Amino acid sequence: MNLIVAVDSNWAIGNKGKLLVSIPNDHKNFRLLTTGKTVILGRKTMDTFPQGQPLKNRTNIILSRNSSYSVKDAVVAHSIDEVLKYLKDNNIPSEEAYVIGGDSIYKAMLEYCDTAIITKIDHAYEADAYFPNLDKDPEWEVVDESEEQTYFDITYTFVTYKRRQ
Repeated sequence: MNLIVAVDSNWAIGNKGKLLVSIPNDHKNFRLLTTGKTVILGRKTMDTFPQGQPLKNRTNIILSRNSSYSVKDAVVAHSIDEVLKYLKDNNIPSEEAYVIGGDSIYKAMLEYCDTAIITKIDHAYEADAYFPNLDKDPEWEVVDESEEQTYFDITYTFVTYKRRQ
């Protein structure tokens, strides 16, 4: 399974329920990689989407502990086991599934992922949500890194990590 996330220099991913910064090329990369695929996210992340609607042209699996929670045009799962069962029952290959947040979902699903696509932003923001630092995790290694890119005064790179075999 894959995960995709933008982190700052402290591996922060959000503050007060919002992304730290909006970089158009990061959103473009996200769309390019996830369109036509399955995305796995938490309810709080779902609430941040425009009109609280699932992402178009993707199968959206929303993890929520609330048994009465439902979203039109999305699959709701109440446990990681339900997510994994849905993927298996629907013959969705692991490489076609992307964990897209938020922080508790990333932490819960990390052990099931073998590829992490990280937009690394060279700045430290005020934050209250973090992603585990893969640079300090011996299970992960960098396998690809883009050229440095800029958006106004923001410098960032796209870094792909793979879980070591």
